[in-house]
Amino acid sequence: MNRAWEADLSALFAKRLGKSPQELGHSQDEDDCPDIWQLSNGDIAVIGRDLTSHYRSRLPDGVRLAADERLVVIPGNMLSAAKADIPDA
Repeated sequence: MNRAWEADLSALFAKRLGKSPQELGHSQDEDDCPDIWQLSNGDIAVIGRDLTSHYRSRLPDGVRLAADERLVVIPGNMLSAAKADIPDA
């Protein structure tokens, strides 16, 4: 499939956006860590709970998930904490 955008599998984790899950009180150990990272190519990686199967039937009109995409959920204050690290368009 030829897509307008494709993930660059060679990109590396470059910079955390916002605060760590520990700083925000969302992690009790090393195995429970929602997070937001900028990759070396400028793309964004989001680590969160995979709730694809829960939300798939409730997506708004015009919203689609490809077979290789997942809907992940992170705490709202995690994105708010990252706001200062996200450049304006």
